[in-house]
Amino acid sequence: MFQISPLAFVHPNAKIGDNVTINAFAYIDDNVEIGEGCVIGPHVSIRSGARIGKNNRFYDGCVISAAPQDFRWKGEDSFVEIGDNNCIREHVIINRSIHAGKSTRIGNNSFIMAQSHIGHDSIVGDYVVIGNAAKIAGACKIGNYTILSSNALVHENCDIAEWVLIKGGCRVNNNVPPFTIMAHNPIEYYGVNAYILRKGKKSEATIDDIAKCYRHIYQSQTSPFNALKRIETDVDPSTERDEILKFIKKHDYRLAALPPEVTAE
Repeated sequence: MFQISPLAFVHPNAKIGDNVTINAFAYIDDNVEIGEGCVIGPHVSIRSGARIGKNNRFYDGCVISAAPQDFRWKGEDSFVEIGDNNCIREHVIINRSIHAGKSTRIGNNSFIMAQSHIGHDSIVGDYVVIGNAAKIAGACKIGNYTILSSNALVHENCDIAEWVLIKGGCRVNNNVPPFTIMAHNPIEYYGVNAYILRKGKKSEATIDDIAKCYRHIYQSQTSPFNALKRIETDVDPSTERDEILKFIKKHDYRLAALPPEVTAE
């Protein structure tokens, strides 16, 4: 069973799960799938290509699977995939992919605040918080347990790793490695995200080792290449240390907040 207001429009081909509530003036397009237990608020627009899991709540005026804002998109059929247990607040816009058959993806248990925007082909992980009016451009990645504070701006193709905190109003113009805090404009390294790591049951020894890694990368006035060598020598192997090394090597040392005079060798 589901509850649909007579003032809502639901396309007859849309697939609606059990116990879904659709409020007045909502618009549910063709080629939409909504899982059980979702609540669709007033004036929400869920457009073609939306694939929505269970127990998500969409507040007033948000637009899901909106057409991409990209000149490369020529009308290809594409998708937005949303997992389970997400809260998506007022006037959020999530664009679908610009590539045929591809998706913009939102994971599980995330909180996406009012007036934020997620561009085409971006991937948002699990337990992510996106603050009011934050803007994520196309083809970005936001890792699990990451927080983007209000009015943060993320440039196209940026990869923000897990357990990161981006302070309010920051302009992220490059890749952000895991477990860090980034602040100010121009963006700069502000420390290790220790408070959230403790909430995630990381030990004090682990947090200390993470801090050692980032002292080599951001505070030793050497190149990332040399910093990685020092980390491999000075910091005992661990999952967290290896994640830092892997992320930096993957991106060929292209990191946000590195001073311009410190470049890779």
